[in-house]
Amino acid sequence: MTKLPKHRLYLASLLGGLLLSAAWPERGFAPLLFIGFIPFLFIEDYILRHRERFSRFSVFFYIYPGFLLWNVLTTWWIWNSTSFGSILAWMLNSLFMAATLTLFHLTRREITKRSSQLMLIFFWVMFEYWHHNWEGTWPWLSLGNGFAHWHQWIQWYEYTGIFGGTLLILLINILIYKSIQHYIDKRNLYRILLPSCIAALTILLAVSMSYRLYHRYHEPSWHVDIIVVQPNIDPYNEQYSLPPAEVLKINFDLALAKMDEKVEFVVSPESAIQENIWEDRLEQSYSLDSLSAFLKRNPHTGYVIGASTFRNFEPDEKLSPTARKYRHGEGHYDAYNTAIYLTPTDEMTLHHKSKLTPGVEKMPFARLMKPLESMALNLGGTVGSLGTDPVRTVFTRPDDGLKIAPVICYESVFGEYVTEYIKKGANLIFVITNDGWWGDTPGHRQHFTFSRLRAIETRRSIARSANTGISAFIDQRGDAFHVTRYWEPDVIRQTINANDKMTFYVQYGDYIGRLSSFVAIFLVLIALSFRLKRKKIRPLEFGD
Repeated sequence: MTKLPKHRLYLASLLGGLLLSAAWPERGFAPLLFIGFIPFLFIEDYILRHRERFSRFSVFFYIYPGFLLWNVLTTWWIWNSTSFGSILAWMLNSLFMAATLTLFHLTRREITKRSSQLMLIFFWVMFEYWHHNWEGTWPWLSLGNGFAHWHQWIQWYEYTGIFGGTLLILLINILIYKSIQHYIDKRNLYRILLPSCIAALTILLAVSMSYRLYHRYHEPSWHVDIIVVQPNIDPYNEQYSLPPAEVLKINFDLALAKMDEKVEFVVSPESAIQENIWEDRLEQSYSLDSLSAFLKRNPHTGYVIGASTFRNFEPDEKLSPTARKYRHGEGHYDAYNTAIYLTPTDEMTLHHKSKLTPGVEKMPFARLMKPLESMALNLGGTVGSLGTDPVRTVFTRPDDGLKIAPVICYESVFGEYVTEYIKKGANLIFVITNDGWWGDTPGHRQHFTFSRLRAIETRRSIARSANTGISAFIDQRGDAFHVTRYWEPDVIRQTINANDKMTFYVQYGDYIGRLSSFVAIFLVLIALSFRLKRKKIRPLEFGD
């Protein structure tokens, strides 16, 4: 391979960032994902072939700009809610991505000079899996999410989850790069064409299989009539300044426009109840009294709605990592982002949001960072880290046992997390969210498309209520209906189908992520053993 000026490696890195950005939902051209990683593969391979010109960690510095560009161009909208947090998210996420490729490079160069680039699949999937599950989780740019707006291509996510998409994307990139590499190295025509032909056939097989699943899938006939409310209240200038009773009235008035005796559920968005509700004094909440009165007038209907709730710790009770001390007086309490289910008979179930947005709803590593938690954003009247639940709570309708998965905002980005509701019997998914913090940007549209992935993975219909755009109903194939517009109050109604069957993905979760993590760690250990063996010092002989 001809020696190149080093600045061209930076240009290649930026090209990779541009290609991945141009592929990203919801307005990107998803097939670009199949070539978006090629510039990064080229940089890594070029440095490996010319290792005498580069340090061991050069890969990191050359590919970091491309990953940073990808992060900024696709998630620039975070700036609308937090300027400092957005910069931190872009820089750290890019750092983790570049570090992953660097770890792959270091492992590859230790095992053998020309060891397979296919190892990258295990390292990258491991990174994405880890990024779904650690304290600083931010899996927004997991490659498998890139097909969210091309959902007819990825019906097989019901078997693999999004990591199956990541695996496919990386495999195709590597195969196409191999063809380019063989062409540059002036190999024979067979070696040039073979990887590209395998790539084309793999794509054709994956897409054709998906369309077959799409057209052959038939939902069970288990009809549930639902109203979804979109109140469209400005989170910056209205939601937390309007009287809580007025906010509730807006929700009720919208629901009543489509209400009749056949409606089984009304769904309002995250934080629709603005009263601070104490969980040990629920009977004193005037908002819950208003909700109960609404249901008394509509006794055939249940209501799911978002609220901010609080729980007081008893003097001898063990404190959680997120417990807050009262500013005035003794004692501690926890604050929650909560979904509430109320029935006409006043039976009530609460679910606490447990996948929290880092820096917004929680300070990562709460016990270590406790002194800094006051730096967390104030979104919704609470400052610091919110409390969570150790298990998923499903809402169960008393009369027939129908179960609902209450998924709050950021939780809808996590496939395996949502499957925990399904394992507990959830037949439908209700997503309640407040995407208004980001303004009319790609942020709320990307968030909406990710719900399509959860519908396919679990084969559960979804009712999605957003404070302002996008509310919709999503069927079990990922098709969306009655999609609302941004910044318009609206109310939609549809009969959707419940389901009680579990997909392969629901049963086994992110098995691709766990397997890849095991293989990647094993490869790192092999590389370390090879390096130690080469660096082993010759034992001193007698007389030396």
